Amino acid sequence: MSTTAKAIFSILEWDEKSFHEQAGEGKMTRAHVRYRYEGDLAGESTVEYLMAYPEVGDASYVGLQRFVGTLAGKTGSFVLQHIGTANQVDVFDQIEVVAGSATGELAGLRGHGKLAISGHAEGYPFAIEYEFV
Repeated sequence: MSTTAKAIFSILEWDEKSFHEQAGEGKMTRAHVRYRYEGDLAGESTVEYLMAYPEVGDASYVGLQRFVGTLAGKTGSFVLQHIGTANQVDVFDQIEVVAGSATGELAGLRGHGKLAISGHAEGYPFAIEYEFV
């Protein structure tokens, strides 16, 4: 049976650099990002995103995020995989715990979630459905 963990996350650092940019093609970037989580999920994480910004339409991205901290009082780390889209205002993200990535008291963690953010804020709501196997 899965449980829902809820938290608020904030951006500590966002360092994004272009690695391909050409007229008519849009651009591709790589971003190194650090987050802080408070709530059922408490700790910090680092994520590496690869993003494609077409000249027209929403940007697409993928990312791998390593979280270190506590989940429902259990301490350890795990990796989240992100697949999403973004525009000037909205972000939509599918999140999955990478199987076998959890350590410490979080070993055996499985989980997934969806993220839908509109606008800019100091903190954003985050929820993940999880279980231990």
